[in-house]
Amino acid sequence: MQRIVVDKDFTLPPERVFAYLAEHEHLEALFGAKVVRLNDGTDGTRNGVGSARSLKVGPLPPFTETVTEVVPNELIRYRITQGSVLRDHEGTMRITAAGAGGSHLHYEIVFRGVVPGLGLLIAPGLKRNIEKGLRTVEGAA
Repeated sequence: MQRIVVDKDFTLPPERVFAYLAEHEHLEALFGAKVVRLNDGTDGTRNGVGSARSLKVGPLPPFTETVTEVVPNELIRYRITQGSVLRDHEGTMRITAAGAGGSHLHYEIVFRGVVPGLGLLIAPGLKRNIEKGLRTVEGAA
């Protein structure tokens, strides 16, 4: 299993960081992928539980991520549910209040590749893209 952990502090309050990261279309910069919303949440919210997005990274076929748990302004958890070279993938974004009205994001992703060693190859690039993409949140949210 591969485990990626990214911690990032923002001057924005938790509700603004959460609102930005909850929007599927905003995740293109984080993942370096083309993101298309497939459906809204089955819980009656746009980005809630059951909402799904398709991601396409470079020449690879698209895959689907589905939101599995949401705690407003605190937590977004999702899984890859279809079409990926990754297995047992789960992403968790935890947002907490930080000093001076800001917030802290603890973002963790666990997964394994369908082929031994594939996850080890994917992890560094994915972490790099996420760190780079998170630098844009302050100006965009």
